[in-house]
Amino acid sequence: MDARGGNSSGDINLNSPNKGLLADAMTDVPVDNAARGAAPEGLTLAEEEELRAELAKVEEEIGTLRQVLAAKERHCGELKRKLGLTPLDGLKQNLSKSWHDVQVSNAYVKTSEKLGEWNDKVTQSDLYLSASSTLEDWNEKLTQSEAYKKTQETLSQAGQKTSAALSNVGSVISRKLGDMRAHSISHSLSGYSIRHSISMPAMRNSATFKSFEDRVGTIKTSIRANGLSDM
Repeated sequence: MDARGGNSSGDINLNSPNKGLLADAMTDVPVDNAARGAAPEGLTLAEEEELRAELAKVEEEIGTLRQVLAAKERHCGELKRKLGLTPLDGLKQNLSKSWHDVQVSNAYVKTSEKLGEWNDKVTQSDLYLSASSTLEDWNEKLTQSEAYKKTQETLSQAGQKTSAALSNVGSVISRKLGDMRAHSISHSLSGYSIRHSISMPAMRNSATFKSFEDRVGTIKTSIRANGLSDM
């Protein structure tokens, strides 16, 4: 709202001479004194006129304030739209503000104080202290009883046996896997040896191997002949 009486943003200036046009139009309608009846009991005509004038003035101000509020709400909506604020954001903000108002309200503070006092009274009462002491005694007796100790020992032994059994199973599985791996390697080596022993005679009887032996023999004979001739 412009302080100089302008209306650049659509707001209504309360200082404007044009405020409350609707209320003025309604108050300008002549009222017949005879039609509105006699003055209420205990009031003179002058007092009645004064109250009616004051009532008209209040109604005029109410109408003006409603127009100002509507203009402000429109302006607020435009600002939220430009800022990208959604109705959900406004709802969250309103809820947060409402909760904060509740927390700082006198009723909430008094209720919290009362609950704190009640809690102190309950925890310091003889009944509460007696019940707590009784529960502690029962817990101590239970943990020191023979049945409880035997149960603890049984569970501990069962846990140890279970761990030992799992460890043994793991050792057996590891040993079995090692045996299987060693057997596989041994089998592979024996197969290679058998294949090698089988393939050697066949290779010696082949034509290629015989031709290679003949050539080697010819080379040996030539070397010997040359050696004898030199002597």
